Amino acid sequence: MTVYLVGAGPGDPELLTLRAARLLAEADVVVHDRLVDPRVLDLISPWAEVIDVGKRPGGPADAQDRIHRVLVDAARRHAAVVRLKGGDPFVFGRGGEEAEALRSEGIDVEAVPGITSAIAGPAAAGIPVTMRGHASGFTVITGHQDPTTANSIDWEAAARLGTTLIVLMGASRAGLIAERLLLGGLGADTPVAVVESAATPDQRVVRTVLADLPETPVHAPAILVIGSVAGLDVTDCNSLDESALSDLVSTAHAASEHGGSSWLS
Repeated sequence: MTVYLVGAGPGDPELLTLRAARLLAEADVVVHDRLVDPRVLDLISPWAEVIDVGKRPGGPADAQDRIHRVLVDAARRHAAVVRLKGGDPFVFGRGGEEAEALRSEGIDVEAVPGITSAIAGPAAAGIPVTMRGHASGFTVITGHQDPTTANSIDWEAAARLGTTLIVLMGASRAGLIAERLLLGGLGADTPVAVVESAATPDQRVVRTVLADLPETPVHAPAILVIGSVAGLDVTDCNSLDESALSDLVSTAHAASEHGGSSWLS
């Protein structure tokens, strides 16, 4: 008996790994989270038992323990169980806790990585999380913790890292997060992108700056991208500034003069 911790990716079923798609088609039981895209669930075989264990606001305090019990029970009844988690199972997905709970019961566990929304969300909005001249790294932070409580994330330190900041699960605390980053010295005009329902038909991207984030409506599920790259959309040629367009034209003309093809019209 084996439980496969499978990453469902950010939403679009075409972003699943081949192994994830195969396991969904072969599993006896699929235990899934609330935010897994319905189009991904459509890939589950029609004979499989499908169990929704998605947590909801105001749900029971022992919700995670209940999930552990569901997984152990399913594994004892069936040979192949898929635990389907949004994004990647080990990026704020509590996949590590579930793996430990299963192993303590003598149940085999295999992880099947998924594309985390921390990277896929910005990419869907045309935002590279690293880019020469903008950011040499990125930092992924949970926004689920209350920024005003003891032992919370040191947002002031995060403001000084000099990396792109990517905040997951921070929709309800976006304003507080912005205030803490401003206190840490991050500029008020720092670009911010809010990517809602990334890689789904409901995707929505809002561009703003850090000082205006507290007044910007943010609807979950959302990813906050904070840093100079958040002002970019490298997939939209209409967003190129005049100097960048001039460089592209010069490159195309040079290639043409040296026998290359002129690809830019």
